[in-house]
Amino acid sequence: MSIDPPVITIGPKSGFGGFRLREIWESRFLLIRLAKRDLTLRYRQTALGVVWVVLQPLMAAGVLSFVFGKVAKLPDEGVPYYALTMSGYVGWSCFATIVSKASGSILANAGMISKVFFPRLLLPLSTVLSTMVDVAVAVVLLLGTLTISGVGLTVKVVLVVPFLLGFALLALGIGAAAAALAVPYRDINYILPVVLQLLLYASPVAYGLANVPPSVLRYMNFNPLVGLLEGMRWCCLPGRSFPTESLLRSAMGAVVIVIIGLVIFERVERDFADVI
Repeated sequence: MSIDPPVITIGPKSGFGGFRLREIWESRFLLIRLAKRDLTLRYRQTALGVVWVVLQPLMAAGVLSFVFGKVAKLPDEGVPYYALTMSGYVGWSCFATIVSKASGSILANAGMISKVFFPRLLLPLSTVLSTMVDVAVAVVLLLGTLTISGVGLTVKVVLVVPFLLGFALLALGIGAAAAALAVPYRDINYILPVVLQLLLYASPVAYGLANVPPSVLRYMNFNPLVGLLEGMRWCCLPGRSFPTESLLRSAMGAVVIVIIGLVIFERVERDFADVI
């Protein structure tokens, strides 16, 4: 008497799947492998290799400091302007890098998606892990900048970590939604870089909120990055009050954006293999 082998049928789930956290946890080793692959490929064919991890934040903060501090001559708020810029740029770099990489993660792995079953959310999640390695280097550079410039370090600087996690969470929500929508609408790949560039200047990355007119600040407060950036500066720079109100707005905005982004991703995910 022959016994038929068990058959497992994999099909799309109906309704809301709760982001399938259990599947993601069971695939955690694949998540780590994808993050390692991203790190390896990122600098494999570059002449300077991982040196770019150090040069990028230093040069970007230097350019922003020159434009806003020297050319525009904005007030430095009592600290060296480079330290002011660097304390904001580290958070912005975390956010912008994750959004950029996560938004293209699905299309970049089209062959894998059409042939292998795995939780698709692992792809944008892997960009978060690989980016946080670069962010860790940027934090070390930030600490060195604060020390060398004479600002100094206080116990509050350890709170940079939860603020950076807030940037990463917000970026994951936006990046996951953009990654999903970029499959049926390739225009996302052209629109997103422009939006990020505009958002860089619409956020207090290289300037403080004291330089923003009240009429403009009223609308800028809708930007969830504002509270996180001000929180970063509260951790790093002396003489600043805790941004309670703007931070609460940022926290609520980030939670809403993450939920919406993940819901969009799960809804569109069902058609990835067919559209790609």
